[in-house]
Amino acid sequence: MSSRLSSIARLTGAAVAAGVVAAAIALPAVGGTGAMFVSASEDLGIKPEELTEPPLAEKTTVLDAKGNQIAQFYEEYRENVTLAEVSDTMKKAIISIEDYRFYEHGAIDIEGTMRALAKNLSSGGIAQGGSSITQQYVKQVLLNSATSEKEKNAALEASYARKLKELRYAMAVEKKYTKDQILEKYLNIAYFGAGAYGVEAAAKRFFGVNASELTLAQAATLAGAVQDPNATDPNLGKSHRAQLLNRRNVVLNRMAELKKITPEEAAEAKAKKLGYKGTPLPGGCGASPYPYFCMYVRNEILSNTVFGKTKKIRTQFLNRGGLTIQTTIDPKMQKAAEEAIKKHVHVSDNPVASEALVEPGTGEIKAMAASRKYGQSKRKHEMSYNVVADAVHGGGIGFQAGSTFKTFTLLTALKQGMKINDGFTVGQGYRAPYYSTFKNCKGENIADPTFTVTNDEGGGGFKSLATGTWGSVNTFFMTLEQKVGLCNVIQTAKSLGIKRADGNPLQEFSTFTLGINEMDPVTVANAYAAIGARGKYCAPMAITKITERDGKVRNYEPKCKQAFDEEVADAAANILSGVFTKGTMRGVGGIGRPAAGKTGTTDAQSTAWFAGFTPDLAGAVSIGDPRGAVTHKLNNITIGGRYYGSVFGASVPGPIWKDTMMAALKGTPPTAFTPVDTARFGGCGQSCGPVRPQPDRDDDSDGELEDTDIGTIQD
Repeated sequence: MSSRLSSIARLTGAAVAAGVVAAAIALPAVGGTGAMFVSASEDLGIKPEELTEPPLAEKTTVLDAKGNQIAQFYEEYRENVTLAEVSDTMKKAIISIEDYRFYEHGAIDIEGTMRALAKNLSSGGIAQGGSSITQQYVKQVLLNSATSEKEKNAALEASYARKLKELRYAMAVEKKYTKDQILEKYLNIAYFGAGAYGVEAAAKRFFGVNASELTLAQAATLAGAVQDPNATDPNLGKSHRAQLLNRRNVVLNRMAELKKITPEEAAEAKAKKLGYKGTPLPGGCGASPYPYFCMYVRNEILSNTVFGKTKKIRTQFLNRGGLTIQTTIDPKMQKAAEEAIKKHVHVSDNPVASEALVEPGTGEIKAMAASRKYGQSKRKHEMSYNVVADAVHGGGIGFQAGSTFKTFTLLTALKQGMKINDGFTVGQGYRAPYYSTFKNCKGENIADPTFTVTNDEGGGGFKSLATGTWGSVNTFFMTLEQKVGLCNVIQTAKSLGIKRADGNPLQEFSTFTLGINEMDPVTVANAYAAIGARGKYCAPMAITKITERDGKVRNYEPKCKQAFDEEVADAAANILSGVFTKGTMRGVGGIGRPAAGKTGTTDAQSTAWFAGFTPDLAGAVSIGDPRGAVTHKLNNITIGGRYYGSVFGASVPGPIWKDTMMAALKGTPPTAFTPVDTARFGGCGQSCGPVRPQPDRDDDSDGELEDTDIGTIQD
């Protein structure tokens, strides 16, 4: 040993210092040379330095409401295992090729490091590693802890300074843990290639088995991969697989040389093919059975400050946290939505149908479904964005909601004291009398006296809140919006969570009540759910509980408020229930239990909607062409194998909603709506319909005609 030190001492300048440091590094604090190592380390100030070991990035698991796994998220695909869960063959293989004296030396291996030192001094740089498994673990910790490119480069820097720093950390690690613990940590942190971090993930990715089941050939393959996982990544093609196969055989030869296996066992293993299976990495929304809901959950965490103050913190929380996320999605209700959509709209159709189900009183999202599968393939007609949700949750610009917005004008009228049979006499067309007839919420005049709103078909005469809603009469709702005030209608909509799908401010024009704003099914369904909950609005909710890797549990409760009086909701539900029996849905029919809703069709059938609710479940269905609803209207079109001259809310969305609700609520006892407060909303007040003369007759009639004639049904 002294001759080696003498040869180093003959070096000059900076090389002398580097050589002495390297020599000190080379000597372990064990065995006969331990005293020399301790003396040298004290002279040079080499002392153990505590290594900060942040938790390894682990996969996050997402569960449905029943506890079934539906997705996984991760920055690094890793599944931590104990050393007992790793096959003995794997342990022997990794130690044989990476650090065969691992259980005999201290923080570093004297023989390996001196061999590397001699090579490095002759080459003038770092040509050979010679790192022990402990040092390799330290380097991986530093690399995984790096939060910038500068820190990553420092962790990989080819210098004696880095080696010395590693040694200090390694010395502390050797004092802190047993050899078995260090080996376990190394096997869990190491990268093996093909996106697999840790031995368990690698065993599954490479061979489709657990780490405990690895054969000799498989273990040697993984042991060979850690040296340069990018060069031997079998997922990158034949040349990389050939290099991996060569590395496997090097490991087998080394194991035989060290007598860990017999020459015969080595030969038998080398005769085997590589056997790489490339098992797909689990997780991600593309692999989820509920991809649109999965996207919603992922984006909810990434965008909501409840889960972290910054986007970076939230991303790490999701992708590195090893979380278990309990969600609201109900498998039965999800299946009901998927099958109903599939029945009426084909994957190959250009228009896309999408649906969301929400629980009244909690805001819990129970289903999110669409007619197209999620993905990037245009050939398969897949969609790469969340068509069921808004842009914040991975969605697009949405579709104009049409006459579903008339409900917000109806609610505003009821809040202001109008009764069910109050109304107006309207014509086929409506034109604002003055520019000041409508004012937005800034107080600006936005009416256009030159523009005429018309009804789709007929629809003139006296219309009450009930009959005007049942017939979805445009001119009636323009007149009603004029009476109650545009800004008041907008405020009612906002109180129910209404906001544009693209995140831009709501368009505050006089035709607001006709649904000119682009919406998404989750937002619309949730707004209607508030009516089913008797005016109690709850923000959309997808996550109920998160369990962190250390067992800490975070529970999330519904965020609710009373948006308007319960009696107002009761009156609105009473009117909207008539849509099924006397209105635009009477041709489709009800669902065999108390239900209410509203159809919606935009100008010239660009898009169509149906939004409805029971006290137990609410839902909204939209259909439109994602290529551009205005340029690709729903006229003279075949959808789901059926031809439509024009698609209305009751044509496709209504039947989808009906089929969904009947299946989703099967087995759930029906809940009745609360009866209308007739003292407050019954009959009419100051806006009663004209009394029609009655013919002379010998009966007890009081001469008044019940207002049930709604005229021509339209949407």
